Amino acid sequence: MKTNFLTHINSPSDLRLLPEKDLPLLAKELRDFIIDIVATKEGHLGASLGVVELTIALHYVFQTPTDNLIWDVGHQAYGHKILTGRRDVFHTNRQFKGIAGFPNRSESIYDSFGTGHSSTSISAALGMAMAAGLKGETEKQHVAVIGDASIASGMAFEGLNHAGVSKANILIVLNDNEMGIDPNVGALKEYLSGIKKGNQAAERNLFEAFNFAYSGPVDGHDLPALIKALKKLKKVKGPKFLHVITTKGKGLDKAEKDQITYHAPGKFNKITGELIVKNTDHLPPKYQDVFGETILELAHKNKRIVGITPAMPTGSSLKLMIKEMPDRAFDVGIAEQHAVTLAAGMATEGMLPFCTIYSTFLQRAYDQIIHDVALQNLPVIFCLDRAGLVGEDGATHHGVFDIAYLRCIPNLCIFAPMNVLELRNIMYTAQLGLDFPIAIRYPRGRGEMIDWKRDFEEMPIGKGVQVSQGSEVAVLSVGPIGNTVMRGLKGINNGKIAHYNMRFIKPLDEKLLHHVFRTFKIIVTIEDGTIVGGFGTSILEFASDNNYDIPVKRLGVPDQFIEHGSTALLYESIGLSEAALMKYFKQLNY
Repeated sequence: MKTNFLTHINSPSDLRLLPEKDLPLLAKELRDFIIDIVATKEGHLGASLGVVELTIALHYVFQTPTDNLIWDVGHQAYGHKILTGRRDVFHTNRQFKGIAGFPNRSESIYDSFGTGHSSTSISAALGMAMAAGLKGETEKQHVAVIGDASIASGMAFEGLNHAGVSKANILIVLNDNEMGIDPNVGALKEYLSGIKKGNQAAERNLFEAFNFAYSGPVDGHDLPALIKALKKLKKVKGPKFLHVITTKGKGLDKAEKDQITYHAPGKFNKITGELIVKNTDHLPPKYQDVFGETILELAHKNKRIVGITPAMPTGSSLKLMIKEMPDRAFDVGIAEQHAVTLAAGMATEGMLPFCTIYSTFLQRAYDQIIHDVALQNLPVIFCLDRAGLVGEDGATHHGVFDIAYLRCIPNLCIFAPMNVLELRNIMYTAQLGLDFPIAIRYPRGRGEMIDWKRDFEEMPIGKGVQVSQGSEVAVLSVGPIGNTVMRGLKGINNGKIAHYNMRFIKPLDEKLLHHVFRTFKIIVTIEDGTIVGGFGTSILEFASDNNYDIPVKRLGVPDQFIEHGSTALLYESIGLSEAALMKYFKQLNY
């Protein structure tokens, strides 16, 4: 039966005018709408399909935006966005100048809290609830929707621990689908599976032990059951907990059966769910795949190598080693702090831990990098995937701060490969045996077309290389942005601009830098990280410390949060595209 409820819903107040019996029909419309848009525009699919009924029920029962609704991470918030006035612009989701892929406070009053990283919702909701209590707003509701992968994180448990001894009017909704991006791991996963099977009936419930009024499990696709449970809990004061069972990818057969692929599948046929597969045989390799294949190759030769990732085995390609060497490669769940200190512990016993974490997620383990690794000078090998601008995930996921936040840490070496071959060779060099930790940062996506499956070569630590000759201007780059520099300089071809691939941000190649500062009239630094405290800043410091009075011009990510959009558009917007650099080089006053 064809219905058109969704076209008349411009806010949750419109939704609440519908009779409850019509909500399942609305759920089908909402699910179809998400599939229609994401099939052609791309985005996060499975998580949002899995919470369609839950989204409707929450907005139906609670008086949003007066009541606060916080979505953990935000992968599952597409239905929320569509029901809260963004239906007609949803096709711009994650596109340059369009709406964000995650909840964003500046975008809508219904987005109570910005959530692009996991496990923050409980603390945020508790903070809101406690503030409401202080203001005398005792009837105001505060709801955090968190997945069973996110709730296993340490921060989530810190929030639960505090909330359980508070009198805050907070409701935690556990969206239990046994999936993060990859399948969940750990003892909590087994505990939750036991609850669903009834195995914990005779034991004290874990969440009741935290002083929460527990309800569930409830079928997350049964709207009447959800609404009944939520209405009941709405009347209960203090901390409450609702356990909801959902299926990730619900409503699209292939998304239900292949939940990893359909987390963010790219373009697909909206009727059949079949992926629209591109022929990638002619394309350069992805950095993550070179990492995954290289660590496996090295691990076969070096028995001390172990791999660690916090819930990103597929994204980082550590899955290759996990599959072949499950006793030496570990997915520790959404637990970046634990991953880093676990690596430190292994290093004390003579192992060679490769700790692979997205640059933006390593921010969550900053104390562990300093206190547990660098202070003890342990040879942990950090492989920072998704460094630089990552594209459509936007400000929460851009890996632009790692150079600045790592550069100030003693003992830590920082390397940025210009291509996948340099990534492969620095991994080989690191496992030969360093007596200090090293961070290797590399971008999302594909590198240059290069023959990287060749014999390993050891890379001298702290040494840069000259890429092209010049007489008056020296361009110093780190990382794959150097390839853009190369292409930009080819459009100049005036013989005046030299290019150096510095490779190491720390330690700097001081011998090479002395030569550069004594030879050239202008120095230009180029990086794909924040310009504040980054690589360019280190060159300014070198110049100051050595009394060089030569202009140093810095190009990089400006001191602002960069929005979402294709990487090409984003780099163009900040002046780091090939065309923008070519124009800059032409305008240099030499």
